[in-house]
Amino acid sequence: MKNRLLILSLLAFVAFTSCNDFNRLVKSTDNEMKYEVAVDYYERGDYNHALQLFDLLQASFRNTPRGESITYKTALCYYHQDDYEIAGYYFNRFVQTYPFSRDAEKAAFMQAYCSYLLSPEPGLDQTNTFNAIKQLNSFAERYPNSDSLNRVNELLTNLNDKLEEKDYNICRLFYRMENYSAAITSFENMLKKYPNTTHREEIIFDMAKTYYDYAENSVAEKQRERYESCIEQCNALSYLYPESKHINDVQNIATKARKKLENIK
Repeated sequence: MKNRLLILSLLAFVAFTSCNDFNRLVKSTDNEMKYEVAVDYYERGDYNHALQLFDLLQASFRNTPRGESITYKTALCYYHQDDYEIAGYYFNRFVQTYPFSRDAEKAAFMQAYCSYLLSPEPGLDQTNTFNAIKQLNSFAERYPNSDSLNRVNELLTNLNDKLEEKDYNICRLFYRMENYSAAITSFENMLKKYPNTTHREEIIFDMAKTYYDYAENSVAEKQRERYESCIEQCNALSYLYPESKHINDVQNIATKARKKLENIK
C-alpha cells in the first residue's frame, strides 16, 4: 500500500509539473489526486503550490484523517513562508478541530511560537508580546508535562526581557524630556515590577542623576529633600556596586549635592 502511494505520488508530480497541467489539476474533480500532489509539493518545499491545492481540499476532507493532515500541513506551509499570523490561525484551528490528534500538542506550541515570532522590537507597541506571553502560559497550563516546557520558559524569559527593556527605555525617555518627577516614579516602579532586573545598577545611577537635576530645577523649599535623595542613591550605588563603572560619576554627583545642601538654609 505504501509503495503504491509512493508510486502514485511520484507519477502525479511528474504528470503535473507544468503550469498548464497544474491548472488542469486545480479544475479537476479528482480530490485524491489533488491531495497526493499537494503532499508531494509540500514535501519538496513548494509551499505555494501545496497551499493552493490544500485550500481546495479543506471542505471536502473536513473532520477526516486527510482533513487533519491538510489543516496541519496548511499551517506549516504558512509557517515556512514566514506568514506567522496566518500560520498561527491554522495551528489554532487544528487544535480546536482535532483536539485529540497526536499533533495537537505540537500545533498548540506552534500557535504560541508564531505569536512569539510576531513580537516586535522593544520600541514598538507590545500588544503581540502580551498575546504571546498569554498563549505560552496557556500552553504550559494545558500541557504541564510537555517536553517543550523548557523551550516555553526560554521564550517567556525573552518576552519578559523585552517588556522590561521597553519600560526601562520609557524611564530614560522621561529623563531626557526633563520630566524628572515622572522619571523618578517610573524608575521606582520598575524596581518594584522587576526586582531581579539586570538594569538595577543603571537605574540607581539614573535615579541619582535625575534627583540632582530635579533638585536643580526645583523651588527652594523642595531642593533639600531632592538633594538628599540624590545622595541616598549615590550611596546605594557605591554600597551595592563598589566596582561599578559609574563610581567616579556618583561620587562627583554626591559631592556637588552636599555642597548644594551646605548653601541651603
